[in-house]
Amino acid sequence: MSVQSIVMPVHNATCWLDECLQGILNQDFTGSMELSVYDDASTDGSRAIVEGWRERLERRGTCVLGYAKNRAVGQSSGEYLCFQDADDMMMPQRIRLQYEACLLHKTSLIGCQVRRDPEGSTERYTRWINNVSQEQLATQVYTSHGPTVIMPTWFCSRDWFQRVGNFDEGGKGVPEDLLFFYRSVAQGGGVVRVDQCLLVYRYHQQAATHTVLEETIWNHRVAFLQERVINQWKAFTIWNAGKQGRKLYRSLTHTNQKKVTAFCDVDENKIKKGFYTYEDSKERPKPKIPVLHYKDAAPPYIICVKLVSGPCGGVGVCVGVWVWVLLNAWGPNVSMCIVKPEKMDLIGTFCRSP
Repeated sequence: MSVQSIVMPVHNATCWLDECLQGILNQDFTGSMELSVYDDASTDGSRAIVEGWRERLERRGTCVLGYAKNRAVGQSSGEYLCFQDADDMMMPQRIRLQYEACLLHKTSLIGCQVRRDPEGSTERYTRWINNVSQEQLATQVYTSHGPTVIMPTWFCSRDWFQRVGNFDEGGKGVPEDLLFFYRSVAQGGGVVRVDQCLLVYRYHQQAATHTVLEETIWNHRVAFLQERVINQWKAFTIWNAGKQGRKLYRSLTHTNQKKVTAFCDVDENKIKKGFYTYEDSKERPKPKIPVLHYKDAAPPYIICVKLVSGPCGGVGVCVGVWVWVLLNAWGPNVSMCIVKPEKMDLIGTFCRSP
């Protein structure tokens, strides 16, 4: 049976490491495992805690190695890689079940469902992580949530990791997991989730994710959307004549801005204005893009709205997140649900009809 390498970055994680390492010790996987630790300049004694667990782990048959993240992958020997954050704790079945899934999907990133700790923190995000359908793992790659299987749950073959390439080590503020995820998808990689809770996923203010600016994420999302979709289109409509739709338009390259034939919406107040003027444009006269009722707009569409789970089981449906859904044309299997929940703007959700 193949060796499984657990790749674990550590930075000042003394309050979580014991539980994390206990979770690794408790794995029910019967094959060979190794733990490759990345100590990212810890100053709190994290390294001593890892060393204190070395004998117990090696007695179980788990070799302990250590260095930096990309090099931690390079120095490990496993045919399969399991990415584990030091502040999280894996369930006993994680390695075994994700390994079994990876044998069937060797060019995919394998994730899993999670339990958030503290319970109730980031409730909507956690619900999205656990309940997005297998199909939506591919269709929701443009959402503001980022990777549809979150990086702390990743498991993949070493061959696929090497084909995609190393993490971007640009430093603090670089969304290295998002960039790796985009490269994996761009190279034809799949996205698969084991539908069991295999990780306790901790939320706290010291998490590295808080160092990444929202605008940085936005810029990478727009770049990926243009590269994968818009660059291949001759023209399209942006659904949402409001703030987010206009921001998307302004974020496009000049070439792709020229492809926007109209904004469309269901809000009569926005439609009555007739057009959106791009005031920051250097062109003269300044571009004026029509604002139409959705029934008068032409496909394809990029739908930039907040989506909620609806009665139809939607395309790209999630809770409280800005999402871009790509729709090429109306068809007999597409209907529309309009929902206006409390404290949220008007929402357009495309749903599949029975």
